[in-house]
Amino acid sequence: MGVEAALIGGGASLLGGARGGRSARKAAQTQADAQTRAAQLAAEEARFRPVGVTTRFGQSNFQTGPDGRVTGAGYTLDPALRAYQDRFMGLAGGGLSQAEMAQQQFAPLQQGAQGLFGLGQQYLAQSPQQAAQQYIAGQQELLAPSRERQMAQLQNQLFQTGRGGLAVGATGARPSGAGGLGAASPELEAYYNAIAQQDAQLAAGAQQAGMDQARFGAGLLSTGGNLLDQGYRGQTAALGPYEAYLAQMKQLEALGQQPLDLGINIGSKGQSNAAAAAMLSTAPSRESFAANAFNPFATALTQAGQNPAFQRGLGNLFSPSYNYGAFGGGSGTFGEGQY
Repeated sequence: MGVEAALIGGGASLLGGARGGRSARKAAQTQADAQTRAAQLAAEEARFRPVGVTTRFGQSNFQTGPDGRVTGAGYTLDPALRAYQDRFMGLAGGGLSQAEMAQQQFAPLQQGAQGLFGLGQQYLAQSPQQAAQQYIAGQQELLAPSRERQMAQLQNQLFQTGRGGLAVGATGARPSGAGGLGAASPELEAYYNAIAQQDAQLAAGAQQAGMDQARFGAGLLSTGGNLLDQGYRGQTAALGPYEAYLAQMKQLEALGQQPLDLGINIGSKGQSNAAAAAMLSTAPSRESFAANAFNPFATALTQAGQNPAFQRGLGNLFSPSYNYGAFGGGSGTFGEGQY
């Protein structure tokens, strides 16, 4: 095979490659255009398109600009519901005025609580032992006049009977060293024994009285706290009517807002078509890229340029010993003679 054949084969390969490159570039441009269109379709499908809705309780209102985009949204409450709202609004105003007066109305409870706090602190200022001693002293002060009267009567009785100097029943010193009982008449001994029993009972009662005083002081503080808590809870409860009326107005407003919510939800569901539109638009572009990139003529030229048999045929065609007369029906050579 001569140099000419190699050049021709190489030229065929270059020509086939060039035409194949133009086909690939055209296929890439087609795919890019399809993707751009898919993006445009997806953006168009993704645009929010609310739907007007009317219910028994209200009607939705959407405003759009010249480009079709939503610029505003609202709803119109049913006139009957609006009238109910106005009535509840009047009641709410009265309930709020009542709540404003609650602090003044419950002020006596707060004052009473403060008084109980002070009184309870006074009772708790003494320890139970101090309260017991005060109790004993107070009881003895009460018993002292009667005891003195009984002593005077007993002495007079002993003097009248001539036994004023009688003294019996003395005892010796105790093992601990304490003094024993003194001698006295039986009447005086009975008198002092009664006083001792009374004092023992007073001592037992004094301990209980000290604990009772501490509990009573704590009870006063607890009662004061309850009064204060009632005052605060009363002021909080005074807002109940206002909050109830306000809740009714909110409920009516929610009923009127339903058409707006429904319109927004319906419009939002349309945005789900954007992904489907993009998928449907890009799928054909991906499948058609290979078909657009295929050029039969370019492929044939490229394969022919790389085919050894084709190259040998071209070599024989341009060989100096080739008889070109066969093409014209004669026996002459190419040109004036041999090439």
